[in-house]
Amino acid sequence: MRIRGAKYDRMFPGAKVPGSRLAGHPYEWLWEQLESDTRFLLRSMFGGKAAYLDGKLMLYFAAKEEPWRGLLVCTSREHHPSLCGEFPELSPHPILGKWLYLPESAEHFEATGLLLVSLAKERDRRLGVSSQGKKRRIRREAF
Repeated sequence: MRIRGAKYDRMFPGAKVPGSRLAGHPYEWLWEQLESDTRFLLRSMFGGKAAYLDGKLMLYFAAKEEPWRGLLVCTSREHHPSLCGEFPELSPHPILGKWLYLPESAEHFEATGLLLVSLAKERDRRLGVSSQGKKRRIRREAF
């Protein structure tokens, strides 16, 4: 956890204090570099935050108890070997195995998390899943 001092408080007046009732999500600092992108959307999903770019779900930030404490990389299984080779701290999520997981407890969580966010910002083809949306039922009229 980062310690804030007087210099930080002068540079960022009114910033939320981590741990306070007004504090934001603990991984907010990770998605901040995406906020300037006009195609960025952040949504609440299952108690975490889902980051979308160009309508694709790219990253999911979970701040609950393990195994829901860290960064989930939304990808397909075909990209797992490539991403795990580049980022050894990634592994398939123990419950949601189609996505990769970077636990907060990982030794290089901050650096790896920032690199993964950069990949999303650059629209790396290995990241992102399209929402299938709700399937509409075809209503058949009886004649």
